[in-house]
Amino acid sequence: MTQISILGCGWLGLPLAKALLKENFLVKGSTTSTEKLETLTNAGIQSFLLTLDSNTVPNIFADFLAGSKTLIIAIPPKLRGKNKDYSDAQHNSFVKKIENLLPFIEKSSVENVLFISSTAVYGEANEIIDQNSPAVPVTESGKQLLEIEQLLLANTHFKTTILRFGGLIGEDRNPARFLAGKENVPNPEAPINLIDLKDCIGIILKIIETNCWNTTLNAVTPFHPSREVYYTEKAVAENLVPPTFNYQNPSTGKTILSDYLIEKLNYTFIKKTL
Repeated sequence: MTQISILGCGWLGLPLAKALLKENFLVKGSTTSTEKLETLTNAGIQSFLLTLDSNTVPNIFADFLAGSKTLIIAIPPKLRGKNKDYSDAQHNSFVKKIENLLPFIEKSSVENVLFISSTAVYGEANEIIDQNSPAVPVTESGKQLLEIEQLLLANTHFKTTILRFGGLIGEDRNPARFLAGKENVPNPEAPINLIDLKDCIGIILKIIETNCWNTTLNAVTPFHPSREVYYTEKAVAENLVPPTFNYQNPSTGKTILSDYLIEKLNYTFIKKTL
C-alpha cells in the first residue's frame, strides 16, 4: 500500500486523510494539538505531534516522512492579526519554516510534494486570471505563499504541484454567515471565487491518481455571481440579515478560471453551484 504524509490535519487535512484511507492509502498525519492526536489515531491515521518553528525542525519530522511517497503540505501561513502590519512576519516566517524542512524531504522517500497555496498570490488584479497570469501578492501571507511555491518548484530532489485554492467553504464554513448583517460592504459587483471542501478533496485525489506533478493549478468552482447576489441569497436562505453594499466606489475584483485544471485532470466539479 502506498503511504502519504499530510503536514497539517486541520479543516482540509483531516477529511482529506480520511478520504485517502478509503482509497486504501496508508496515511501519516500531523497536528499541533495534543488533544487531536487521539482523533487522528481513532480515524486510522498514524499521528504525529508537529509544530513548525522558524529556527529548528522537530526531531520527529524524519519519522513523519519515512516510507511516504507523497507529502501534502496543508498548513495555513497564519500571518494575520498581529502580523497584519508585517512587523512580526520575519519571526513567524512561514517561508523559513518550510525552507527548514527541505533537507529532510530531500533525504526521505518522498518523491512528490503537493503544496496547498491560495489565489491570494494574485493580489488585487481586476481581470480574468488563469494559471499563466502573473502573481503579484499584496498581503504578507500571499507574498510568503508565493515564495514557498518558488522554493518547492525549484527543488530538483522531488516533483512539486502547487494547488491554489479560492475561498474555502463547507463543513463549518457556511458562506451565509460570512457577510450576514454587515453594512456598507465594498465591491458589490465583484465576482466570487470560492470552492467547496468536497471539491478540494476530489481534486487532490485526482492529482494523486493521475500523477499530475510539476505544475501549478488554480482550483476555484466555475461559478462567479456577484458578491451582492451571492451573499444576499445565502443570507436569505438561512433566515439571516442580508448584508448591505456600498456602491460609492466602482467594484473591482478578479475572476479566477479553473479551465486548465479541468482539462489537465479531466475533472468534473462535484459542486456546480455554491
